[in-house]
Order: sequence, then structure tokens, then C-alpha cells
Amino acid sequence: MSVSANEPVTPTESATSIEKITVMGRAQTFYRESSSSVGTKVETDMMDLPQSVQVLNEQLIVDQAAREITDLYRSIAGVSAYSYSGVTFRGFRDDSNVFYDGVRGDPFSGFGVPQLFNVERVEVLKGPAAALYGGGEPGGMINYVTKKPSFEQDTEVTFTVGDDDRVGGSIDSKGGLTDSIAYRVGAFYEQKDSFRNNADSENTELTAGLLFQLDDDTRLTTTIDYIKQDLGGNRLRGVPVDDDGNFLVGPSYNANEASDYQNLEATVLQAQLQHYFSDNLSVDTTVRFVDNERVQGYHESQGWVDVNGDGEANVDDETIKREYRKQYRANQEVSVTSDFIYRLDSTIEQTMLFGADYHHVDSEYDYWRARYEADGVANLNIFELNYGESDPADYTLTDQNREGEKIERMGFYAQDQITLTDKWLLLVGLRYDHFNDYDKESGFEFSDEHISPRTGVVYKYSPDTSFYVNYSESFNPTSIGDQEEADADGGLDPEMGEQVEIGVKNQWFDGSVMTTLAAYQITKKDVAMSNPNDTGVDDGIAALVSLGEVESKGLEFTLVGDITADWTIMANYAYNDAHVTQGDVGDTYADGSKFVNAPRHQAGLWTRYDIDSLQSAIAFGADYVSEQVSADAQIVKPYTVFDMSWTTTWQQTQFQLNVKNLFDKEYAMSGFSERNGHFPGSPREVVMQVSHHF
Repeated sequence: MSVSANEPVTPTESATSIEKITVMGRAQTFYRESSSSVGTKVETDMMDLPQSVQVLNEQLIVDQAAREITDLYRSIAGVSAYSYSGVTFRGFRDDSNVFYDGVRGDPFSGFGVPQLFNVERVEVLKGPAAALYGGGEPGGMINYVTKKPSFEQDTEVTFTVGDDDRVGGSIDSKGGLTDSIAYRVGAFYEQKDSFRNNADSENTELTAGLLFQLDDDTRLTTTIDYIKQDLGGNRLRGVPVDDDGNFLVGPSYNANEASDYQNLEATVLQAQLQHYFSDNLSVDTTVRFVDNERVQGYHESQGWVDVNGDGEANVDDETIKREYRKQYRANQEVSVTSDFIYRLDSTIEQTMLFGADYHHVDSEYDYWRARYEADGVANLNIFELNYGESDPADYTLTDQNREGEKIERMGFYAQDQITLTDKWLLLVGLRYDHFNDYDKESGFEFSDEHISPRTGVVYKYSPDTSFYVNYSESFNPTSIGDQEEADADGGLDPEMGEQVEIGVKNQWFDGSVMTTLAAYQITKKDVAMSNPNDTGVDDGIAALVSLGEVESKGLEFTLVGDITADWTIMANYAYNDAHVTQGDVGDTYADGSKFVNAPRHQAGLWTRYDIDSLQSAIAFGADYVSEQVSADAQIVKPYTVFDMSWTTTWQQTQFQLNVKNLFDKEYAMSGFSERNGHFPGSPREVVMQVSHHF
């Protein structure tokens, strides 16, 4: 038996029965998941959920040789890369709306990219999620479901090699220690160089956990996760381009020196208690603690060298001036979430959820900076790279007097899933949030509260066809720094989002394939922007005002499942039109302007065909993203890249060869600023993986 991370065992299910069931061979569907808890916090059939959801399971992650979340964006309709692990989600940038096992606490927070070794599946909820999860952007949220201890005995050893001197390996073992205690231990290590100059990466992860089946109605799952990430030549910025999006130099360009670095170390402790009081009443409580430290030193482009030093347009368009930043960041985070689920079986069937969560972050931040040649930082010729002409040890560093913040979030929520008739389902939800932010440096403190509603209706035309409509809201508190700057003028309201979504879900081929077609409109209001009427300090005019409004309209289609017993597919297409409806802040945020890094068209494909006679499978993938614009209105050209893989099995050993960017396409994934250029996509890469099960 498999128990969801958000669904406790029933009273009649014993630890012994859990141990006896073992699934051998291929499941009915490779990539399709028929239910998820991410949209309701209760395990719910996808056909009964009035919202668009995608689940990227472990089989898909393995087939695509995905090491980090950026490898999976092609498989998520409406999602494309923005920067680092940040994405454009239904037209809106989102860097922080990330959850693990339904709670906050991202060990990669900052500028690290989440790794997938300890992830069983990735759940994606489209649209605002505030009614369940609190503050965030209106495009959606991502939930990583981590691997847990299990009574099913299995040990897997994996070895990986590839281009750019990639080499790595992992071991993952789980099973029962006694009739009531199960374990999991795992270790992962991988290192590789980069196609970018002066860059490399080294990732280490150690994880362990114990599951205690305390009785037939209660289980406790505990885990510990240690993460170490050493990145050379980071933080990686983009490659300079002209206004038409053409690279001025090759994609290997990097403004960093070989001595630049970004190192992350994190420890995660988590405990989940699941208990049934009766057949109808259960509770699920998760506590998560994250201790995260990041240190980095890197060179940042600051634009072309001013030839005359007079601030005029006369520049040397071969040489950039740089600054050096040395930074230390640390977070200690505590998250607690508790959900009570009550199922009422009467004339009208109901599943009621009552929950509360608390999230506290205590951060530290130290920041030193050296600027330009005056502080010892050598300029860089982008065509004749002159690395190594200056040494950070000799720079004149100035302390920027940063201290850190304390952030506190607390929420209470209720939800009811009502089966009105055999064909009509209703979902209603409401959440109250209180947030409090404190700046350690200045002592400035700000607090506010918000109520977020949500409602949705499903009409089940047939067992295989569901029509739905929903209305949901989002809110996102403005950063403490912006609040402090605007405080004298009354402060800034949270950024508000409203979405209306309609859709139809269909099952095909006896349920082995599912399609979702969704249309939505999102309006994001009170976007904090620079006040165009501001004339300077102490002028009595607010520097920041909540005057912005952005509208996003779109259409998404997803298809996932098995076409035949040997042919499986995951495909998606998204159309999005995101533009500023209130702004008047420069060319980028003027009324009617296209929103930054929001492609109008995006499509992804991954399809696999099994050749049973050869105990092998071949797979093919494609990723298309249409034209975008950068933060400085430079064009980001459209691109299409293709991937392939081959997998074969001999006894208990699997051999897998993946070729990413098959035709070695040169392209930019997204835009940044004019001084930093566009983020280049990776060239062709070959990865060979061998795994053996014991």
C-alpha cells in the first residue's frame, strides 16, 4: 500500500499489510497520476478538482535524467525559465512560492537551484494558491514531495558520467527494520564543469529517515537531509546581446573570475505525524526546520566603460566595468502545518478541512562591495577576455551595513468539498493570514493581515468528462525594504491577484490518458513601482507607490498517459498574453507593454516507446518557447531544442543514455538586464547513467 504525504493510514490497515504488498513490473500508466493532494490538501481525484494541476512523477524525472528543477520546465504548461530557479508562471515571475511536502522551508533559498535526488515527484498547482498556502504570486505554486522511508525493500546504486567532465553516483536504500519501523538512507554526489567560462559545480546530499507505525491508526515519519553545493564562478549572469537578441560573444562568456564562488550548506529536519481518530476524522501535522548558509563572492557587470567619464553616451562597447560583491546569507526557518480532515457521509457527501500553519524566518545578511577600477576591480574586455588582472584580496571593500530580517507568517484556513449530486461538485475555501516583518538593521517593523477566498464548481458530464470553473485570489506582501522606503507616505498594500479559470478534463482509453484544457484571466493589482512623479529625497512625494496593474490571459492544454501498452506521452501547450494595464514607468512598464520574460507561446513534449523484445525504450523530447522581452526591452529570440534517450535493462541493471539539446542549438532561455545580457541555454550534452537494484 502507498500512503500519500497528506493522507494518514486508515484504522483497518496494519503495518503488516503494508509490508506484504509489492508492485512488480510496469504500472498501468508511466507518467499519469490520477490523484493529488496539492490542490486541496486532501487526496483528490484529478477529475474532481476545479483547478488545473500537473504532477511530474519519479518515472518522468528518471527518464529525462533530470538533476535539478530547471530540467523539468518543458513538462509544465505555462512555465518557462526566468533566472536561476525562478520561473515565469502564467506570465508572472515567481522565485519563492516553493513548498516541500506541503510546507514552507526551501533549503536552496537564495540563488541555488533545487536538486532532485531526494524528490519523489513535483506537484504544480496552477493559479493563485493563497486560500490554502498563504502569500505568493498568482501564477501558481510548486510542491516537492520528498522520498520517505518505506517497508518495501529496495536498494539502488547509480553511477553517472557525461560531458564537461561530469561524474557522479548515488545510493538509495529503504526497507523494514521491524514489523513497525521502516528506514531510508541515501547519498548523492556529482561534479561537473560548465560550458560557461570559470564555472563548475559540486553537489553533495546525504539523507536518512525512520518511519514508526505506532499503531494501526498512527504513524510518525522523521527525516534528515544534509545538502552541500559548491559552485565555482557564480552567480552566473547572462551574455551581452544587441537589441535584436543576438549574442555579441559566444554563450561561454562569463563576467566572473575563476576565483568567484557560491557555496551553500543546509540541514533540514522534518517530522510528520498522521493519526486517525475515527474512520471519518484524521489529523496530519508536519514540522520542518531548515538551517541554511550561503557565502558568495562574484563579479557583476555594471555596463560599458564610459570613455570620457562624463556620463554621456560615448562608451567603449567592448569593455565592461564591474563591481565585486562578497556576501554572506543565512536562514533559520521553522514551519508548522496541521490539517484536520473530517469526512461526512450523509445525504450530501462532504470532506471538510480545517488547518493552521506558522512560518518563522530569522535571516542574517552581510554585504561588502568594491566598485570599478577605483576600488581595484579591473575592467573586462568581452572580446579579448583579460581574466586575472585583479585579485579580490586587493580590492577596497566597503561594508554595505546589512543585517538581515525576521519574517513571521501565520494562517488559519477552512475548506469544504461538497458532492451536491452525482454530477455536481462544489469546493469553497477561505484563509486568514497575518504577517509581520522586521528589519534588523533599522529596526523598522511592518505587519498586516489578509483574507483569501476560493470557490470552484465541477460538472461531471460523464465519468470521463468534467467541466469546471473557479475563482481564486492571491496576495503577496511587499518586501520589508520597499515598505520602509514608502512608510512615510503610508506604506504599500500587498500585491493582489484575482483569477477566473474555466476548463474541461477528459479521460481516454479506459482512463490511461488524461487531457486538461484550461482558459484563465489573472489581474494582479497594487504592483509596487517607482513613482514617476518622485523628484528625490525629502520632496514629499512617495518614491514607491502601488499604482501598477498587470493582466494575464491564457490558454493551456496538457496531455499525459499511455497511448498504447508500449507508448507513453506527456505533452503541453500554453498561450499567454501578459501586459501592463497600469504603469507609466519607463518603456518596460508603460501601459500596454509586454511583461518581462513572458512568452506568448510555449510547448513541451516527452514521449517514450518501449521495445519489449529488446528490453529497451527510446524517448524523444522537444521544448519550444516563443519570443520574449528582457527587463530592458531587448528581444529574446524564440527557440526550440530537442532531446533523446535510450534505455535498456539487463537483469537488475539499467543502462540509460540521454542526449540533451540534440542539434546543439545556440539560444537564450530568458532575458535579464542590458548590462547583464541574456541567460544562455546549455549546448548539446551527453549523459550516461547505470543503475542497479538489489
